[in-house]
Amino acid sequence: MTIKTTLCLISILLLASCGDSKQTSFPPNILWITCEDISPFIGCYGDSLATTPHLDKLAKEGVRFTSFFANAPVCAPARFTILHGVHASSAGTMNMRSRYRVPEEWKAYPVFLRETGYYCTNNSKTDYNFDGDWQVWDESSRLAHYKNRKPGQPFFAIFNFTDTHESKVHKYNPDELIHDPGKMVLPSYVPDHPSIREDMAKLYDNITDMDSKVGKVLAELDDLGLNDSTIVFYYSDHGGVYPRSKRFIHRSGTQVPLIIKVPEAMVDWWNGGFGKEQVSGRLVSFVDLAPTVLSIAGIEPPKYMEGRAFMGEYAEAPQEEIYLFRNRMDERIDCMRAITDGRYRYQVNYYPHRPYGQHIGYLWRATGMQTWEEAWLNGELDAVQSAFWTEKPLVELYDMEKDPWEVMNLIGDPNYLDRAESMHAKLNNRILELHDAGFIPEGKLVDINAEQPVYTYSHQDDYPLPDFLSLMDSRLDEDETHLNALVNALTHPHALIRYWAATSCQLYPGGKNPLMEPLTTCLSDDDPEVRLAAGEALYRFGNQSLGVKAIQEGLRNTNPKVVLLAFNMLEYFDETDKLKLLPDIKAVGGRIDSEYVNRMVEHFAER
Repeated sequence: MTIKTTLCLISILLLASCGDSKQTSFPPNILWITCEDISPFIGCYGDSLATTPHLDKLAKEGVRFTSFFANAPVCAPARFTILHGVHASSAGTMNMRSRYRVPEEWKAYPVFLRETGYYCTNNSKTDYNFDGDWQVWDESSRLAHYKNRKPGQPFFAIFNFTDTHESKVHKYNPDELIHDPGKMVLPSYVPDHPSIREDMAKLYDNITDMDSKVGKVLAELDDLGLNDSTIVFYYSDHGGVYPRSKRFIHRSGTQVPLIIKVPEAMVDWWNGGFGKEQVSGRLVSFVDLAPTVLSIAGIEPPKYMEGRAFMGEYAEAPQEEIYLFRNRMDERIDCMRAITDGRYRYQVNYYPHRPYGQHIGYLWRATGMQTWEEAWLNGELDAVQSAFWTEKPLVELYDMEKDPWEVMNLIGDPNYLDRAESMHAKLNNRILELHDAGFIPEGKLVDINAEQPVYTYSHQDDYPLPDFLSLMDSRLDEDETHLNALVNALTHPHALIRYWAATSCQLYPGGKNPLMEPLTTCLSDDDPEVRLAAGEALYRFGNQSLGVKAIQEGLRNTNPKVVLLAFNMLEYFDETDKLKLLPDIKAVGGRIDSEYVNRMVEHFAER
């Protein structure tokens, strides 16, 4: 403990009143109030449509962060990142609802707190996206409450509200809306349609409901006399929830509100460099939360944590960029990586041949998504609104200040060439520093996890990340250079490189003679996912029979993740070829026990 902290502790103790109700001792209590699926749609963030008096008041009494990001744009990988202070992509847990092990020496941050005397409660969401010890709380249920602790015991408590979850806009009565759909500000990338306006109005209604519950939690804290001893956090678990927000690493899916209130007596102690300012532009992300909580409690964060504490005794200088990642969302496979410095966001798309608008059963329950797709199929969209439904660019760069909806890709603009090159290099460096495991096909992740934690595997020298990045960067070169790189990579000794080489061959849909022979050889590869990638590429090159045969083999695999990959590829085959595989599709449903595989079976069977 530093001298400064010790002196402040003495001052706080001298001010403390007798009895638990007026506790102002060190370490402080920590209260997290969280919600789901909203971007900064709150009055204190300048949103005139929002009705959020309690959160606005909290912001006046605390600090509002303007550059706070969820590293993943969906709940389970985001919660994993928070719980461990490690990017889910580093641990191999970046795919939605995946259950892989973590190293035995890791401990969730509440365990560290409990070991030092904190009473830790969670009310009540878990969904942590890993296979391990889930007994990290003193209480975790809808009844969990810090009031159940021993007298004088410090607490860490979470109250999570689901009022704003996307499911709340799936079914509702438009006639009962409080916010006016006509006043909604729609993203420029969606058509102006009543159903989309109504979905957004319902979202704002839900935000108001959530705000009222926040007010009750804060009032209870005050009634118990704990305001002077409790640091309060408020944030959302990722962005949303309107089209192209949740599940996508655009600003709309990753930038979220964060408000922190520190008691007056602790303002100088918290050592975050914010003093009494009400707004902070410091770059902060979910991976920073665990080390920050530990630092507030006087616990030095373990070395394996990848975040940086921004409060407390072990506060560090901020990162210059935030790392963002997206892999499989529900039943749909994709892979994107991005970094942002708070103003600019640079993104690489590793499956550019697949559109953003991949059908996800749960997402498509929203009427607004159905409306957007229908308008696309009917040819009613302009170029900006159509971009979601077409193949993606290899790389993207946006000025989020001038272009908050991120519809003007600055790649190719000579004024931004240096910035794009610099951010590309920084992104690659972060991928290497973090040993990002998100480029391993998920069928292989299952095999790795059976032997060791994926994190352990990806931190070994033979994990070929440098070769992978070199191959991906060759996509930005002239065709001849990239073709040569692909030919060589298709015979690489590591299956991961062969998989991505076969996948990248689809950048040449007309077929190229140098690729045909090695791709055909890959149909006999030892790795089933390499065989699938080669089959998909050959299908696009015009060899439909080889492609159909490869997909059929994938559908008959026993690994659910391999089967899911086959389904994702089959989506872009001709309808007549899908019909040929209908018996295999139906057979999967009775053979593979997987929620997401079964969703794909239903999707194809219905069509």
